[in-house]
Amino acid sequence: MTLLPIALDAMGGDNAPAATVVGACRAVRAGIPVILVGDQDALRPLVPKGVSIDIVHAAESVGMDESPSAAVRAKKDASIRVAARLVAEGQASAVIGFGNTGALMAACLMELGRLDGVHRPAVITTLPRSDGGQLVVLDLGANVDCKPEHLGQFGVMGHVFAQDVLQIKDPRVGLLSNGQEDGKGNDQVRAAMPVLEGMPIHFVGQVEPTDALHGACEVVVCDGFVGNIMLKSVEAAIGVAGKVLKEEILRRPDAKLGARLIRAAFRRYRKRTSASSIGGAFLLGVKGTVLVGHGSADPTSVMSAIKVAHTAVQEGLSDHIGAALSEALNPTSNDDT
Repeated sequence: MTLLPIALDAMGGDNAPAATVVGACRAVRAGIPVILVGDQDALRPLVPKGVSIDIVHAAESVGMDESPSAAVRAKKDASIRVAARLVAEGQASAVIGFGNTGALMAACLMELGRLDGVHRPAVITTLPRSDGGQLVVLDLGANVDCKPEHLGQFGVMGHVFAQDVLQIKDPRVGLLSNGQEDGKGNDQVRAAMPVLEGMPIHFVGQVEPTDALHGACEVVVCDGFVGNIMLKSVEAAIGVAGKVLKEEILRRPDAKLGARLIRAAFRRYRKRTSASSIGGAFLLGVKGTVLVGHGSADPTSVMSAIKVAHTAVQEGLSDHIGAALSEALNPTSNDDT
């Protein structure tokens, strides 16, 4: 089966366009077609000789300090909006952005639209749990302020994602909070409890971050402000742990010898915990495959995100999850009456 190329906003991200171009060229060499979207005068000189990659010119881009919705509306030729438009027009199979998350969501809402029944799309990814499983977390930044009904829908989205992607038959869904006891949480959390309890999911109530990461649930729901902080805190903790461990190993010669014996274990640890190995998170709730990359993405992260998007397109993930979400959020009777 011949797949359409991945549309990549080459101008977004802290290290763009150099990192995005290098990562995209690696993907092309691996057999994954990619379209670079951005200023062609800036992009073309970065493409190595011998690499055939399409460039779609976009004269504008959205900065990290700009108001996402206003900037995307005003800049119809912004690279992220052009990339999303390529998917809407059937010229690309997926869109990836490493810049302003709000701008990516706004562009996809304008060009692709929401799935039926979805009020707010959500950024969703997985984190490694201590028991060997994976924790689905949403929202990770698409919606800073959420109403209780939005969190209820996030619970359904996470439930469907865990079933379809992780193949978990009956995933447990928790609401992120500062405690499990009644009365814990802020006004938003307390108001969201009855909403989630009424959803067609296995809801287990409020969970603390520590319990969630130790296996108390397969899905944890929160607003984008809290979720983004949680994700960055986990990433920072993983980085600190690795740095401290390296310092302690280098402190003693005998420790260096022991480290050589468990080198393979360290490599597996980095693979399980590295953001570069994952590449990006899905924007769930829009009509199409959309990946949100880390703002500090390097070429490895860009390549990983392209591979994840390519696999998702191959498996028809967007259509599958879209149908499941539509059924869960818009239940219809099978009766003829």
